[in-house]
Amino acid sequence: MRIVRYQYKNLPAKYGWIFEENIGEIDGNVFGEYRRQEALLPIANVKLLAPCQPSKIICVGRNYVEHAKELGNDVPKLPLIFLKPPSSIINPGEHIVLPVQSQQVEHEAELVAVIGKRGRNITAEDSRNYILGYTIGNDVTARDLQKIDGQWTRAKGFDTFCSFGPWIDTDFDISDALITCKVTGQPRQMASTRDMVFGVYTLVAFVSSVMTLEPGDIIFTGTPAGVGPLKAGDEVVVEIEGLGSLSNLVKA
Repeated sequence: MRIVRYQYKNLPAKYGWIFEENIGEIDGNVFGEYRRQEALLPIANVKLLAPCQPSKIICVGRNYVEHAKELGNDVPKLPLIFLKPPSSIINPGEHIVLPVQSQQVEHEAELVAVIGKRGRNITAEDSRNYILGYTIGNDVTARDLQKIDGQWTRAKGFDTFCSFGPWIDTDFDISDALITCKVTGQPRQMASTRDMVFGVYTLVAFVSSVMTLEPGDIIFTGTPAGVGPLKAGDEVVVEIEGLGSLSNLVKA
């Protein structure tokens, strides 16, 4: 099932599910008990929003060997995690805004895991039971500030630097899915989820050994090699095979 958050006209945002080209409203708690209404509303008639509202956005650095190499870094012996603030979230199709403080803003295409229930000290073997599903993410990064600061809060935390969506797929197979990124039609990134240093279930276990995971929290699982600069007027399209595509425009 594919779960969305959407807005119809000026009505409050709702959760829904997709059937063919229509959306049906979800009554109840999408992270608990709910009922699906008949899918009658055309997707073309709604605005798709970021598909959940996380309390935490956990990201994983250098989780692909070639990406670590391209930035001159060693592959971590343990998952390297950091946080992005919820204020950095934008909806699919909205603009990534280039901050005046940076001269080198870059895209990072990623598979994103969406947590489905509260958990602490989850084992890798049990991790799949805590994942609602998966979506597509772009961990936008001010690369020059990342290098200057040493720690990554400023470089990763600007408003509009967290795009994910357009839906959560509860049945997606993460074993060997192709991740690609194109900028204004130019191919930039391409790798498979099987190339991760630390797999998704290991990441959930590691993160939950540090902090309690809440329903709706998201984990960006790392980006492949090929990250590159964005400029005003660009269109960034991140695609994951079998999951869909996420598109955002860039402006100054």
